[in-house]
Amino acid sequence: MREEDAAVTPPADSLAAQPPKLCGYLNKLSGKGPLKGFKSRWFVFEPRHCHLYYFKGPSDSIPLGYIDIADACFTYDLEAEEGQLEIHSGGRDYTLKAPNTQAMRYWLQQLQQKRWEFSNNYVVGTRDNRVSPPLPDSSTGLVAKDVDVPSLPQAASDIHESARNVLDVVDAPETLVGERAASYPSPVHATTINFSLKHWGTEIRNSMSNLKPGKGSNENRRSVFYTEDWELLDPSLKELEEATAHEEKRKNATETNRGSAFSFDFARATRVRRPPFLRDMIGTSKNRNSSESSPVEWIVTNGKASTEIQSRIQAQQEELNKVKEDLISQKELVRLLRQTLKYSQQEKYFLNADSAAMDEGMPQLLHQKNDRIQALNNQLDHINQQKDHMEQELKGLQDKITGMSDQLNMFQETIQAKDEVIIKLSRQLNESENNRSPPGVFSAATLTSSVHKELQELDTLKDSLQGYKTQNKFLNKEILELAVLKRNVEMREKALEAKYSSLEARLCQVESKYLVLLQEVKNPICSGDKGPTHEVISRLLEDALKVDGPEHSEQTVLKPHPVSEYDIYGFKTIPEDDEEEKLVAKVRALDLKSLSLTDSHEISMGVKWANYFAGIMNREMVRSPELKNLIRWGVPHEHRSKVWKWCVNLHVRKYRDKHSSGYFNSLLEKALEKQNPASKQIELDLMRTLPNNKHYASPTSEGIQKLRNVLLAFSWRNPDVGYCQGLNRLAGIALLYLEQEEAFWCLVAITECFMTPDYYTKNLLGSQVDQRVFKELLSEKLPRLHAHFEQYKVDFSLITFNWFLVVFVDSVVSDIMFRIWDSFLYEGPKVIFRYALAVFKFKEEEFLKLQDNMSIFKYLRRFTHTILDARKLTNIAFVDMNPFPMRLIHNHRAFHLEKVRQELSELEAIRQDFLRERETANPERRDVISDDDEDT
Repeated sequence: MREEDAAVTPPADSLAAQPPKLCGYLNKLSGKGPLKGFKSRWFVFEPRHCHLYYFKGPSDSIPLGYIDIADACFTYDLEAEEGQLEIHSGGRDYTLKAPNTQAMRYWLQQLQQKRWEFSNNYVVGTRDNRVSPPLPDSSTGLVAKDVDVPSLPQAASDIHESARNVLDVVDAPETLVGERAASYPSPVHATTINFSLKHWGTEIRNSMSNLKPGKGSNENRRSVFYTEDWELLDPSLKELEEATAHEEKRKNATETNRGSAFSFDFARATRVRRPPFLRDMIGTSKNRNSSESSPVEWIVTNGKASTEIQSRIQAQQEELNKVKEDLISQKELVRLLRQTLKYSQQEKYFLNADSAAMDEGMPQLLHQKNDRIQALNNQLDHINQQKDHMEQELKGLQDKITGMSDQLNMFQETIQAKDEVIIKLSRQLNESENNRSPPGVFSAATLTSSVHKELQELDTLKDSLQGYKTQNKFLNKEILELAVLKRNVEMREKALEAKYSSLEARLCQVESKYLVLLQEVKNPICSGDKGPTHEVISRLLEDALKVDGPEHSEQTVLKPHPVSEYDIYGFKTIPEDDEEEKLVAKVRALDLKSLSLTDSHEISMGVKWANYFAGIMNREMVRSPELKNLIRWGVPHEHRSKVWKWCVNLHVRKYRDKHSSGYFNSLLEKALEKQNPASKQIELDLMRTLPNNKHYASPTSEGIQKLRNVLLAFSWRNPDVGYCQGLNRLAGIALLYLEQEEAFWCLVAITECFMTPDYYTKNLLGSQVDQRVFKELLSEKLPRLHAHFEQYKVDFSLITFNWFLVVFVDSVVSDIMFRIWDSFLYEGPKVIFRYALAVFKFKEEEFLKLQDNMSIFKYLRRFTHTILDARKLTNIAFVDMNPFPMRLIHNHRAFHLEKVRQELSELEAIRQDFLRERETANPERRDVISDDDEDT
């Protein structure tokens, strides 16, 4: 097995522990009027939002809709059809039908359990209150261990749990529920119309997404709306004959599906033939009537003949109705053709009236019109002949039906007479048996039939009783769960009211202190003594800098302070060293929190990601414009591990296929057994990697050990690079969402796939080249800002060099940095250029206001941390910076690479000349060994 398979496939124990996915086929009642009926749909339960999505089939990527299970209640009726259940949610009723009763009970139990789990794990105070906390297996890496889900006191007691378990657990039918059900055909009823006019746009997109060019026949690639091409205006006689022949072939091939509601089309109506089975029936009837001596004799020899004749008469009556329908169709076609002929004659009349003003080509056009009119007249005569022929045939069939009806009446009278004889003989037989048996004793046959009938009724009553007991238990469980859920909602409402009261009280206190401060500021104290203003400001600053630490975990529900000590990535929100920096960081954290609370776009993106993963639940992720657009606007925290892992495997698959599954472990064992020249520098840089992140804050942190393993393994894989300052930060960010082996391959993807081979070498040649490329791009995209920097001799590469080397780590706020990494791991290094230009574009006006070198450089060092609007920055990077072809970057890189190499060669030549001159000037000097030479 390849290494990537081993990395992707979880252990057997974890597979056994994970619950099976709730998905399968159900028939959904939809439509209105005559189109109302059950349609087969593929249902998939999505646990994060507690939604039950439904698709047309397992291969569709876009759902037709969903049912909110969190606020739903369930029921079923024993007197309804087998497997039918109802879901009431959001003021709507959904009627579903499972293939059988077992599948229905399994779906009801599972949906009840999912609703119960979602409601009990509901998080109070989350920004998107319709989203459950991240699932335990939704993330890997170091951040996965930080999932701290505050929960309310458990509302369900042991009594409630025992009451909920009154029903026996129903085993999942393997062929009807679960992922394996996708490989079986849909259990659709024969009369089900499996097409939705309401979701026709989604149907088209799903149909187009399933098309694979170059695979399969043309029939398989037709969409659900494919129809035959009809020529409605002025068809030629040859075209009509071809259409008739094609329709006859199609009708013979699909004779079993003659019950379509849309049976009329012009091609079929041009030619009507007697169905083969009708000719066979008439021929058989003639042969039979001619071969038999008399109808009475035939009845005596065959007692089932009357039933067969009735069925044949009924079949002929149905065929007669079909012939009448075809005749109506023919009349409609004749009407259309007459109307077309009328329009053609009028057109000919007007053309003849204006013939004097026409050019030389009009006679030929009139000649063509005359030919067409003649063809239509011929066709009309032909259709009239067919109509007369069919009317004669209809009259003959009516005569035959009349004759057969007379025969049927005669047969019925004969059968009635025989029935009377049979009844009379049966009575005589019963009387003779009763005379033989003793008085008061019933015959054995009568007693047995009576007992058997009563036993059948008793079994039926027992089954009904058992069904009603099961239904009663289910409804009692449903009522109990709804009552508990209602009580939980009331408790959450009370908790929110208490939180609101606490926040309102705190707001009143802050307003009071601010009013006192404003009053004191209005009357300043000129003396050097500290007045009450200083005390008020100190108290305000002290209150403002309070954060939610772990010691306040018991007050999770009532959080008076909106800023916690660490963010979701583990980075410290408020620094501890500088008082002024603490205040600035707190203001920045509050602005971020306010921005996230008011940004509905992030909530909608979360829903889009949930829909995307619900759509590909049965397939692997693949490159697509939809996925590219989703990643550009940010991957949600709960999905980032999965997306990063897929992106890394996408780029390094060619490298992983060359090695065995234990490649990373073998490199790690080699690094632990034998010292590497880079090992010492790696140890020195471990604690300097991300000091403001709690996962790397102490030598005993789990992140430090994983970071050491990744860097040592990489130094043995790529000895040309070994270790470079900057790789530790790249690996540190990767480890936040990936396990150490996947983080190792992420480092490989960055250094060997995205960046040039000499990007992280000793002289950082590739990094220097990219700085010159970025300078040219800045002059092209932002000429005013570039001219401003040139005017004041500002070398911005001193700041931007680190952006490119470590992909904006510690250069922007965490939310923006991880959004940059999302796009970077999917698209490559072009994303760094886009965001670097977007950062300058974001603050271009502020830079242009600065009019001296020192103020520009001072602002340049800190301005990136003042950018908080990730949505605006992303729009600038991927919209305002267009067009942005990678070919342009390659051309600039090739040009500057030669220049930088030439400059480095000149510097090396100057260095060698200097060394030779120094040796010549003082040949007897004492050799001095530097510390760097000792290290190497």
